[in-house]
Amino acid sequence: MAAQNAAVDSTADSVRDREIAVEQTHLDQVYRRLEEKIHEAEFLMNDAAKRGQVGTPGALAERDAQVFRAGIHLNRLNNEFEDFLFGRIDLVLGKDGERGPDGAYTSGEPADDAIRADLTADIAETLHIGRIGVLDTDYAPLVIDWRAPAAAPFYRSTPKDPGRVVRRRVIRSKGRKVLGVEDDLMRPEITASLDGRELPAIGDGALMAALGRARTHSMRDIVSSIQAEQDLVIRAPAASVAEVAGGPGTGKTAVALHRAAYLLYQDRRRYSGGILIVSPTPLLVAYTEGVLPSLGEEGQVAIRALGSLVDGAEATTYDDPSVARIKGSSRMLKVLRKAVRGALELGNAPERLRVVAFGRRQELEAPELNRIRQTVLSGTAPVNLLRPRARKLLLDALYAKSGGAGRHSDPELAAELRSAFDEDISTEDDFIGFLNAWWPELTPRKVLASMADERRLGRWSRRDLNPRETRQLARSLRRVGQDGKGPLSVHDVALLDELQLLLGAPARPKRKREMDPLDQLSGLEELMPTREETQWERAERIAAERTEYAHVIVDEAQDLTPMQWRMVGRRGRMGTWTVVGDPAQSSWTDPDEAAAARDEALGSRPRRRFTLTVNYRNPAEVAEVASRVLKLAMPGMEPPTAVRSTGLEPRFTAAGDDLGAAVREETQRLLEQVDGTVGVVVAMDRRAEATGWLADLGARAVALGSLEAKGLEYDATVVVSPAEIADESPAGLRVLYVALTRATQQLTVVSAAADRPGADGVPELLRP
Repeated sequence: MAAQNAAVDSTADSVRDREIAVEQTHLDQVYRRLEEKIHEAEFLMNDAAKRGQVGTPGALAERDAQVFRAGIHLNRLNNEFEDFLFGRIDLVLGKDGERGPDGAYTSGEPADDAIRADLTADIAETLHIGRIGVLDTDYAPLVIDWRAPAAAPFYRSTPKDPGRVVRRRVIRSKGRKVLGVEDDLMRPEITASLDGRELPAIGDGALMAALGRARTHSMRDIVSSIQAEQDLVIRAPAASVAEVAGGPGTGKTAVALHRAAYLLYQDRRRYSGGILIVSPTPLLVAYTEGVLPSLGEEGQVAIRALGSLVDGAEATTYDDPSVARIKGSSRMLKVLRKAVRGALELGNAPERLRVVAFGRRQELEAPELNRIRQTVLSGTAPVNLLRPRARKLLLDALYAKSGGAGRHSDPELAAELRSAFDEDISTEDDFIGFLNAWWPELTPRKVLASMADERRLGRWSRRDLNPRETRQLARSLRRVGQDGKGPLSVHDVALLDELQLLLGAPARPKRKREMDPLDQLSGLEELMPTREETQWERAERIAAERTEYAHVIVDEAQDLTPMQWRMVGRRGRMGTWTVVGDPAQSSWTDPDEAAAARDEALGSRPRRRFTLTVNYRNPAEVAEVASRVLKLAMPGMEPPTAVRSTGLEPRFTAAGDDLGAAVREETQRLLEQVDGTVGVVVAMDRRAEATGWLADLGARAVALGSLEAKGLEYDATVVVSPAEIADESPAGLRVLYVALTRATQQLTVVSAAADRPGADGVPELLRP
């Protein structure tokens, strides 16, 4: 069986390589054509320059206009030259033979005889989708612009309503090199041929093809069930919250991504405010970007990990589970509110203000200054935005002490005197220096760094955290450093976002536009005084400036902490939502607290709930082992139905004295049996150690912590010491359930002493 399985994997890999080569050939052809178009634009530029030598006003005007048009065309080609081809659709014959201006057939529905009675069909048209349209020398389409009508089926087609589309392919490339392809079959029940060869499917598409072409009615019913479940979610009305639940392998993430593309293409104007896709980890973001490339024109689709939602911050480290529970709790709200006020008094805050007014020295002592500070802080505005009020109250107190209010009875003269007083005092170096020190502009990182002082934090958190929690929190924040520039965890990023709200952000200066060579061409000043933004510059600028979105998709939503829900919620206050998750996979320890924060983020919008019930990724043999843990983690919850079987039972082995050697041996064995990747999942505190175990095994072997495995899948998985994973947090059993459901082919469990394995190597937690 192992040899047969290896042969199947080898065949699949050869098909994948062949299909990548096919797409590479096409991409090479596209680049050659692009280079020709660039040379044409450069020729027009040179030709226009020669026209200026004639010297007549008409020739000069013609030259300027031609330079302008050629320059815009050349600039667009150069700026969109890289990484622009991302999709392909293969279609059967349409009802009519009419072609549109882009060279593609216009019919959206298949011809009556396009699919034969024996469920075979011929591919009549293949369209590649990219960021700009490219025609060959015969005006046949090499690439269809994603905004063109002919590209609509790439986004709108679903297995329930496929139209003419048989296969939709996502192409991952970098520069001029195709890295991979991933297929979705819209009609998995048919056998389609392209150029006399059966149309292959890569990735999940291959699995769906196998299920759809099975000769049993039950398998065909399963495919129909998958299609119907997913199609309901993809096409659900957007003017609400779509809540999608589903266990491992039910396709939650893929459905959410297809929903993003469908909504955007259905109503591009409505979603010009952008769609935000939030993933729990950077690893899952990388996968997501491969499935749904950015759609470009207005920077509509932003894919972010939770740890990169805040501008200028990036999570690069992890918190211990006990610290994560503190930072993620809604109790941190009160702690942060006290911290932003307390941080004003840090450093060498002056306790006396001295100025000279009306020829006399005026002073405000510490008690007066404290009263003014408390008066200012009694408001609800962000602390940094209260600085103008603090400045005014200081001037009020100084003016009252100076006796200026009684110098004139005439209101106009009194107002002039006060205005002059304020101008004189507020421009004095002593007053400016005092105000800068007494009410400094605070940054979120500076406040976060100030919380690393345990005594200081104890004053701010006395009523909200116990002494042990205060000590743990302060010690974890020491890594941030006094300047606040140290490494951050994903939970720190949520705290920074909350601090930004409490502090208020000063306006950012606009970035200067870089000079473009086209700006230097003579005669262009009147026609083009400044170069227009390219669509990619505009997309980058909008993505950088945008803080709220028209639609927010939250993947693996069950893992968000209350503080993370507040962070994500601020980005969709005026938008609609798609929330995807599985309670059984939650790594957060207090689901009720998180549910309350989620409800606050989603507001009073109506909700539509969907459940995906079919697991078409995990083999039944793997799903059965995982279900044993599910019974312990979530009693009474039914797992999704696994629809396929490999005949390969999970392998259990006890490590003995050398855990690393045992894991390495099992990983090597799996690398020989599968042609894809092997994920080795360990408890979070063993990540670095596990990386060492796998040294020199190559890129196909990946070590990752239990919390990093969420949303990912591997051809084979090695789960190391289930007991360690289960014991690392109160949510450990749910985290273990996740780890056991990552394998698409084979699962191996390596037990340590803590697992109490039996004679058969099965750990106590996994016994039937």
